[in-house]
Amino acid sequence: LCAFGLVMVFSASYYYAQNKASLNYDGLYYLKNQAKYMAMGLGVMIVMSRVDYHYLEKLRNVGLMVTLLLMLATVFWGEDINGAKRWLNLFDVITFQPSELAKFVLILYMASFMTRRAPQMKSFTRGIVPMLIIMCIICILLLLQKNMSMMVIMVMTGAVMLFFGGARMAHLVTLAGIAAPVMVIAVLSEEYRKARMTMFWDPWTSKADGAYQLRQSLIALGSGGIFGKGLNFSRQKLLFLPYGESDFIFAIIGEELGLIGCVLLMGAYAFLVYRGIRIAMRCKDRFGSLLAAGITSVIGMQAIVNIAVATSSAPTTGQTLPFISAGGTSLVIFLSAAGILLNVSRNTQ
Repeated sequence: LCAFGLVMVFSASYYYAQNKASLNYDGLYYLKNQAKYMAMGLGVMIVMSRVDYHYLEKLRNVGLMVTLLLMLATVFWGEDINGAKRWLNLFDVITFQPSELAKFVLILYMASFMTRRAPQMKSFTRGIVPMLIIMCIICILLLLQKNMSMMVIMVMTGAVMLFFGGARMAHLVTLAGIAAPVMVIAVLSEEYRKARMTMFWDPWTSKADGAYQLRQSLIALGSGGIFGKGLNFSRQKLLFLPYGESDFIFAIIGEELGLIGCVLLMGAYAFLVYRGIRIAMRCKDRFGSLLAAGITSVIGMQAIVNIAVATSSAPTTGQTLPFISAGGTSLVIFLSAAGILLNVSRNTQ
């Protein structure tokens, strides 16, 4: 997936980078950046696959506090990009998105909590409420960053973890009933969120700014047909489709490699999820099982969300396609999580 992503990032970004003054007209900018973070991520993945994942449980509180502080710092001092503060510039050396880390820190904390308090997970007050408090703090910080798409991923992650952790189905259904109107209120409270919710229903007639991006994505997928135009022969990447190298790279894949390429890619994700679930089911201890299930769920959910956005099946979000989209933070953190998954697989029956 990473190697395929490197090829597609190069194909999708070359023309754009070559015509961008801020990138010094360097067509290889995104390729070199992605290769650098891929090498870094693979190194971290190898280390994480060798370090016993039980040591991570001891870092759950420190990891959570550091992540929350980084997210809070992003609210006040984050870089403002397109009206949202999601990125934190650390000493002008690296630009980092703390919310990417928060997903896996939440999984680690919940897996540890639900392992130590397994009998209490049937209780709403002693088992679920402590987890809801942590989730609510993270979600509030994400809303302050104007990052509702990540908040939705976070809520879905928390719900999946509670399900795997043994929470009662009646409690989960009740929480879903409470969360739904809260989400609706959050959407209606901001004009840009309402626009995103309405434009994906009919991007062809919508006047919203983001509808243009959806139209170009659908044109790319449609013109790719069954077999695609061929690698490097996308037309939408010629400054028509914004963020074709990152959020909408699936549309470029569809245009160049066609329906067959898209199906094969989705098959690769499905196989990865299958293997992750298999690891979770065969793990000898509850903590490792929950950790593997959570990591696998995030990979699968984020892939589904990204593909749904590119095909106008869901409102536009800024979520990357795991292991493929251009983005250093996302790539390194997903590879780190894959290393933990590999480590858990060493402890299976």
